[in-house]
Amino acid sequence: MTLFFGLTGSIGMGKSTTAQMFRDLEVPVYDSDATVHALYSGRAAAPIEAGFPGTTKNGVVDRTELSKYVVGNETAMKKLEAIVHPLVREEELKFRQTVIDSGEPLAILDIPLLFETGGEKRVDGIVVVTAPAEVQRERVLAREGMTAEKFEAILQRQVPDAEKRSKADYVVDTSKGMDWARQEVAKIVDEVVNRQA
Repeated sequence: MTLFFGLTGSIGMGKSTTAQMFRDLEVPVYDSDATVHALYSGRAAAPIEAGFPGTTKNGVVDRTELSKYVVGNETAMKKLEAIVHPLVREEELKFRQTVIDSGEPLAILDIPLLFETGGEKRVDGIVVVTAPAEVQRERVLAREGMTAEKFEAILQRQVPDAEKRSKADYVVDTSKGMDWARQEVAKIVDEVVNRQA
């Protein structure tokens, strides 16, 4: 039996880095962000262009143009999610089947908005990646094109970090350094895989 664990965390907490640590231990990881990227240059481009005219170039969604429609606009964001989420879910189901067929004991679903989209109901356990608020802010504002306003708008849409941690089976604090985080990930894999053995 394969156990599926959700990996989540607010923006700037180090979730992608942590996902890579699971991959390094040969745990299959489904990356919903990468899936969205692929869909934006594939199946989702035409419906997004239809819903948000002028947001694609040569059949690929231009994220900058799209963000002009959706950032800070709840109605537009819901409209976009209604287009994208079902497609992402389809890809996730394909991933799940592949992993089950291969007999892996554990797989990770890397889903940034796990709690926000009710994804916690679809997983057997939850790993939350965290860091102190000041570390998070510093990391995010260092990103190209990020502003304090954009950061605040993103935070408003995310379940607060403390609430995420309270619902987690495991918490990985990336502010304690990469080696520490790597050890925590190894412990999680060891515990979960051994629990099934």
